[in-house]
Amino acid sequence: MTSQPLPSWSKTIAVGLTGASGIHYGLRVLRCLVEADVRVYLLVSQAAQVVMQMEAGLDAPGRPAEAERFFTEHFDAAPGQIRVFGRQQWTAPVASGTNPPDAMTICPCTTGTLASIAAGLSQDLMDRAADVALKEGRKLILVVREMPFTVVHLENMLRLARAGAVIMPANPGFYFNPQRVDDIYDFVAARVLDHLGVAHGLAARWGD
Repeated sequence: MTSQPLPSWSKTIAVGLTGASGIHYGLRVLRCLVEADVRVYLLVSQAAQVVMQMEAGLDAPGRPAEAERFFTEHFDAAPGQIRVFGRQQWTAPVASGTNPPDAMTICPCTTGTLASIAAGLSQDLMDRAADVALKEGRKLILVVREMPFTVVHLENMLRLARAGAVIMPANPGFYFNPQRVDDIYDFVAARVLDHLGVAHGLAARWGD
């Protein structure tokens, strides 16, 4: 009896979804990662589940195994391509520097999550995964979605930028004359994917 070969993913990216408004940015990034044959370690906060229902009409289950099946089906992912981990699942690969993903993005990122990462608290798996990315020198992209910023927010962003994180507020450009809301989602998602080193065809490039 011959065993089935294990799938070979181009890379592994951790994606965090928090309760900030703008869940479509994260969902667009997630879809593009799946289409690019990237394995995704997905972390979803409880607040993100609420926002996902409000903004995208998606009722994602809370339990990791059920959520994994939900997102795999929704994005037509290959079996095992999307792995979902719980908030306190400390045995997950992202919890240790011995097995970190190639990169991580939290998209969208609340200012509360930003503060927790900046303080190094690691109170849940998302915070810890971000902490691991920083200490292991892996790319960490934080798509902060808030306005206006307070001095506290700005100081936390500066602290994380100095630690090596990419601070990428969800500020879409309009010089490309967007015709649909989806065009705006694509603009931000394209910048995230560029920094993750994942090929995409979401938007035209300047000068082309």
